This record gives sequence, structure tokens and C-alpha cells, in this order.
Amino acid sequence: MSRRDDPRSLLSPITRRLLENIERAGHPALQTLSPDEAKASYEAGAGVLELSPQPLPRVDDVRVPTRDGHTLHARIFAPASEQPLPVLLFFHGGGFTVGSVATHEPLCRQLAHLAQCAVVSVDYRLAPAAKFPTAANDAWDSLVWLREQAAALGLDGARIALGGDSAGGTLATVTAIEARDTGWPIALQCLFYPGCAGHQDTPSHKTFAKGFLLDEELITYFFNQVVRSPADRNDWRFAPLDGVDEHGDVRDLDGVAPVWIGLAECDPLVDEGVMYADRLRHAGVPVDLEIYAGVVHSFINFGRAIPEAKTAHQHAALALRHAFSGVR
Repeated sequence: MSRRDDPRSLLSPITRRLLENIERAGHPALQTLSPDEAKASYEAGAGVLELSPQPLPRVDDVRVPTRDGHTLHARIFAPASEQPLPVLLFFHGGGFTVGSVATHEPLCRQLAHLAQCAVVSVDYRLAPAAKFPTAANDAWDSLVWLREQAAALGLDGARIALGGDSAGGTLATVTAIEARDTGWPIALQCLFYPGCAGHQDTPSHKTFAKGFLLDEELITYFFNQVVRSPADRNDWRFAPLDGVDEHGDVRDLDGVAPVWIGLAECDPLVDEGVMYADRLRHAGVPVDLEIYAGVVHSFINFGRAIPEAKTAHQHAALALRHAFSGVR
């Protein structure tokens, strides 16, 4: 049976029950709320199904300056180490509109513990107050800052990885391309179901349009908060798969950092994630692609409910360990 015939049959029993429980709870859909209400609702619900926060000896709040004089909040999570630790610069998901360092703290703690690296999680600016390309600029400015301050922070600036989930994965991919352009080595791109395309036109966007947690209406709501005009959807910094630069050219991917990418099978974004992985491979970039069967977008934040979340954490952490040690 193809996924078009009965896409809900693809869901694992645990995921199906989870979605039924969420539906029964009757909380207002984020796209029916104002942006401020959506932010508050997302924050209130974050962590409900997460694993218990992993204790770590180091959790520090830091400030990151941006090119336009703003200061971002970021948080360092790190295990004990007598030597400077490699570091994952992480950007949270949330459609460029919701989410924060706080909503993704359990995930970042898990990755820091499992990969035995530091994780620097960034509160980049959110829409609608901050329109495109502010978040992309903030992500790049965070990397500039981290490279400059790594030694002072007790981190290894020669071993930096970029990562994120969903919209944060978009920011990581874009920052990795800019790092390639600048000649800065990146150990790994660690991507959980990244947004890669600016138009919701792949088959999976239609197949999983409603009832799979990330509804098409919600994606449209998020995009409408962040773009200044429809033209932004065609910008490579918004759509690294097929967006274009100022000359109208699709950005080449030759020489970007190796990639670990984890996708959810029952996710509107799964097709564009596979297509981006294919583009990377065709460019000669090492790609480790995992597609987790029967789960939906955001599953990595549901570690207490969905076993595949812990599996994905472990896979991502192993990829980080190998990248930081120079093993592929």
C-alpha cells in the first residue's frame, strides 16, 4: 500500500495513540492564535513529553553580539572535561516564530551528554518582529562570535559542528554554506528534519497535510510570519534546496561540511529532506541519512513517549563523536 492510499497506516501504534491524545486534549492549534499567544502556548507545552533533563556540570548563559547592535541570549551545556571541548552550535526549531533555548534544553542536554561535547544553543530573533533574513544573519553572527570566543569559553574552536531541528536545521544548513564560502571548516551538519524548500509542493506536503502534528496550515502560518514578501520563499537562505542567490543561481553545495540528517517518515518535510540529501551526495558531500519509520515532525522532543526519539539522539551523538574525532 502506498502512503497516498492510507497515510495514517504508516504511523507506529505509539505515534498514532500520541496524536489521538493530542487531538483529544483540544488545545487550540497554533495557527489559530496570535504570534504572541502561539509563542506562549508552545513554551507551555514544551517538555511535557521530553526525557528528564540530563544533569550536566556546566550550564552557562552568554551574550552574543550581532551585526546590527543587538545582543542574543545563548546557553552553553557541557559535560565535565579537563580539555577544551568540541562544540555543537545549535539552532532550535519553531517555524522561525516560536521556540527558544528553553524549549529545546532537554534535547541539547542529551546531545551534550551523549556526544561528550559542548552545545551552544542560540535564541535567535523570531518573527514576526524579526523578518527574514534576520534569523539567518543571527545564526551566522553566532558562528562568528563562537569562533572568536571559543578559547575564552574553554571550547575548541577548531572543532565546531552546526545543528538544528526544523527551521533551526534550515539555519544550520545556510550557515554551513556560508562557512564553506568563507573557508571556515565545520566538522558536521547535524540536522533533524530541516526545512529545505520555500514552497510546500512536494508529495509529502500533500500526503501529510493534516493530522500529522505539523499541518500545512501551520507551515503556511509560520512562513507568513517571517517572509517580507513571496519573493523571500525563493531565497537560498530560506530554501537551501532550490532557492537562488542575488544572481538568480541555485547555490552549489560542493565542499560544504559532512551531514548527518534524521527525518521523520510521516512529516510534510520528509521529501525535501531526502531531496536535499541527494543534492549533497551529488556534490560529493558525505551524507548519513536516517529516516525514522512511523513517526512525525518534532518526534525528537517526545523522548518519554516515542522510543525513536532516543534512537535518533544516539545516532546524532555518534555522528558528532565520529566527526569530532575525525572518523567517518
